[in-house]
Amino acid sequence: MIKKLENFFRNKRVLILGLGREGRSTLDILKNIDCTIGIADKCLTPTDDLKNYELYLGEDYLDCLDKFDIIMKSPGIALFDTVSGEIKAKITSQTDLLLRFCDNTIIGITGTKGKSTTSSLTRHILQKCGKNAILIGNIGIPPLERISEFAEDTVIVCEMSCHQLEYVQASPDISVLLNVFEEHLDHYVDFNAYKSAKENIYRYQDESDLLILNSELKADSAKAEILTASLTDKADIYVTASELNINGIVIPLSDIDTRLIGHHNYYNIGIAACIAMSQGCKTDEILKAIPSFNGLPHRLENIGTYNGVQYINDSISTCPSTAIAAVKSFDKVDTIIVGGMDRGIDYTELVDFINGCCIENIILLPDSGYRIYDELDGSKRNIYKAADLSDAVKYAKKVTKVRCLLSPAAASYGFYKNFEERGEHFRKLVHEEIC
Repeated sequence: MIKKLENFFRNKRVLILGLGREGRSTLDILKNIDCTIGIADKCLTPTDDLKNYELYLGEDYLDCLDKFDIIMKSPGIALFDTVSGEIKAKITSQTDLLLRFCDNTIIGITGTKGKSTTSSLTRHILQKCGKNAILIGNIGIPPLERISEFAEDTVIVCEMSCHQLEYVQASPDISVLLNVFEEHLDHYVDFNAYKSAKENIYRYQDESDLLILNSELKADSAKAEILTASLTDKADIYVTASELNINGIVIPLSDIDTRLIGHHNYYNIGIAACIAMSQGCKTDEILKAIPSFNGLPHRLENIGTYNGVQYINDSISTCPSTAIAAVKSFDKVDTIIVGGMDRGIDYTELVDFINGCCIENIILLPDSGYRIYDELDGSKRNIYKAADLSDAVKYAKKVTKVRCLLSPAAASYGFYKNFEERGEHFRKLVHEEIC
């Protein structure tokens, strides 16, 4: 694959659009290839290590796009509909080049929620079953960063975000679309544009490929073999109150020893197991692998019990459905902290759920939390407007008796760099405020 990349870039004018982690990774690749390198970034400050490259910085950083043959777009750059079709034809990315040029088996996993857990669990199971599997992509490892580790038998598990999929021209051998909810609308013209980016994960598959698709979604144009998956209804992969069915193989939930919290995670387990079966793993091997998977931080993470109160960090929650699923994962949540960046998401579903459940204390954060304040029924519970997360934890310490859940149903941007930083701050605040 390295030779294919060299041939693709050689003697071309290549623009790195966005010099974040993936942009830096792209620069490391291009440094060793005979090509002209440009860097465009709105927020970048010139430094000595960049003096040998063409730099386009500041508010007008997009004005240079017509000067280059290839545009390597980083995931964080939102172009909306501001560029012409001619410019779009030049745009590619590490994800696109991985899919176009890599001969290894590629398992691509996307969805609004659950993709990190499912991707990590899939890699974990494959490795425990003796496969040479690596995990790359939206999990924090740019798709081409570990290219030197690709061996002939390497199975590549790639978590794919909507931003990584938006401009691809190829699809994985095994594609998974877990779900699609309102999300990232600040980066897209509308919900259909966001959904269309997700659908690129299967748009270029052929008859020899496999698509695992949430049964509530349609993929009429898909050419691959399709297996449907559901948490609520019968499908090729589905979960009931007592068992997991994987394409006809029935596994009692009592036989699945997992550290993952929440009934919804059996859906993710079923899909990861199905992928592993497609790679030749046996059911008993898969079941032996699952218990040693610890889960990921900031996803229904138990950060400790203090003064008899358990604190749960679900900072990954950025939409209403995930906050609802988080509450349902426990027998009792008496305090929930909700709110963050307001992206105009419809919160009716979450408001109706809160108004109909038994949560005693609702702590609301700006800005989205404040927006739903007047829609909540305060006659049956305590509702607090917190100034910030520190204020919210102070309220939680005073009123919680059993369990406090941070599940914001909102993005962290504007207040934190990302959901990880928000989750770490919550952990620090809980420890400081309680201990």
